[in-house]
Amino acid sequence: MTQLKHRVPVKLRHNWRLVALCAAFLAVCWGVLGSGMIRPYVTTSKAAEARTVVANLTGTKDLFDTSVAHEVRLTFTDAAYEDMLSEYFKDGEKKYLEADLTIDGVRVPSVGVRLKGNSTLAGLTWKGQSRRGVPGGGQRRGGPPEGFQPPEGFQPPEGFQPPEGFQPPEGFQPPEGVRPPGDGAPPIPPGGGERPRGGGFGASLKGEEPENLPWLISFDEFVEGRRYQGHSQVAVRPAAMGSTTMLNEALGIALVGASGEPTQRAAHSAFTVNGRTSKPRLLVEYLDEGYAEGLGEGVLYKSLASGSFTYKGEDQTGYTADFKQVNKVGGQDLQPVIDLVKWVNQASDREFAEGLGQRLDVESFARYLVLQNLMVNFDDMAGPGRNYYLWYDLDAKKFKVITWDLNFAFSGDAEIGADDTATMGFGRGGPQQGRQDRPAGGLTPPEGDVQGRPEGGAMGRLGHPLKERFLENAAFKRVYQEQYRALYARLLGSGTASGLIDALTTSYKLNENADTAKADAEAQALRTFLGTRTQALRSDKVISGG
Repeated sequence: MTQLKHRVPVKLRHNWRLVALCAAFLAVCWGVLGSGMIRPYVTTSKAAEARTVVANLTGTKDLFDTSVAHEVRLTFTDAAYEDMLSEYFKDGEKKYLEADLTIDGVRVPSVGVRLKGNSTLAGLTWKGQSRRGVPGGGQRRGGPPEGFQPPEGFQPPEGFQPPEGFQPPEGFQPPEGVRPPGDGAPPIPPGGGERPRGGGFGASLKGEEPENLPWLISFDEFVEGRRYQGHSQVAVRPAAMGSTTMLNEALGIALVGASGEPTQRAAHSAFTVNGRTSKPRLLVEYLDEGYAEGLGEGVLYKSLASGSFTYKGEDQTGYTADFKQVNKVGGQDLQPVIDLVKWVNQASDREFAEGLGQRLDVESFARYLVLQNLMVNFDDMAGPGRNYYLWYDLDAKKFKVITWDLNFAFSGDAEIGADDTATMGFGRGGPQQGRQDRPAGGLTPPEGDVQGRPEGGAMGRLGHPLKERFLENAAFKRVYQEQYRALYARLLGSGTASGLIDALTTSYKLNENADTAKADAEAQALRTFLGTRTQALRSDKVISGG
């Protein structure tokens, strides 16, 4: 039954014209025959959603209350776990396994849990196996393509782990703390200390240590219509870029919220799997149906890491690798996204300037771009993970871009300018304008269209036409700069970010087995980063007006 549940939406997407025709035919029959016995399965978007919520568990604590300690325990059979890992190592499929969950003392039986992430799981090993070289796992998403050579004089950031097979140019000297690939361990983080455990580029994950893996918990995978405090899913986030406390992602999420833009709630929790030693992990609100309901009357779409922002015609099945519809499935479809993709890619410069405001919340999008730069988050909508959501307001008929996945925030060059491109920690890229001569990070991507999916991995897919065209336009660039000055003053100049670090560090320490020394060290590293960032931006021409 579980498999059928997930195959049906895919089949519907592949046969949407036939389904639409059948629905219309049934509607006509109902009108002609005057009988309530024959009716369309979905008559309105509200009807499509109203039937889904059967039970909403309240729990004992607000799951994302950062003022209290939390405890999350997962229990599943070894056989089910081995089957799940076997499938993942075989073909890259992230299948759900059935587990019992206890949240803050409340038992929730038969939840679904699966692995979550792309580049995060690239280094996963299990029983001596590595996913590199198997279907879907041979090349790190977001890593350089096979045979990639960095430019002469290239210097990676302190603590960066080069990918497997990387060969530096003659005379290249890695910074202290970088370890050559193949030593079986991630790099020592900046400032020294233990090598971190967790997800992300260069990190080491082991199937034998499930408490360290990135998970997605689904409350309604095996029990139809169940939610927990309004959530159908919750993400257990991985550590990344040398962080073991995930304070960087928690800070990023909090800063987005402080900016007034849509964000997710998050809180640290002691996370235990099958009775093993608990680890403080960051629980993050997932952008599910319940999240969409909180945004208002509209449709939420998730950008997929496998996709692009390329117009492929009007057949909606052509976009199944690009976007996933989160809510109102059956009542709405992908057509608004297809229309936006087509228009952004085909509109003349004049049409783009005159018509974007009718299709997109321009000021909100400017704030989105400001936040990614301010947090030095290379893995945004233009990064290898394609990390963003699109919210389509059905009343205003406009889109809004929503930030998602900030585990690489605050990990690049703290001195990049407001008009520079945040890169993969390789230093600053060129100004955020010009699609032809600004490859991300100053690195030369493989041959092929920047917006397409050429052979050679995600490096050839960096960039996003909406972001680039927006920043190339003089009027929209002024909006971006105005929003940058405002957010700089609100988040950095006022000390808001520093205060958030203090609160988040205190919250982390509330949980069982919290490493207080690590938390203090990483909090101080974040303060140093923000101090450098604040100083660099204070003298930037966008902020100073020079």
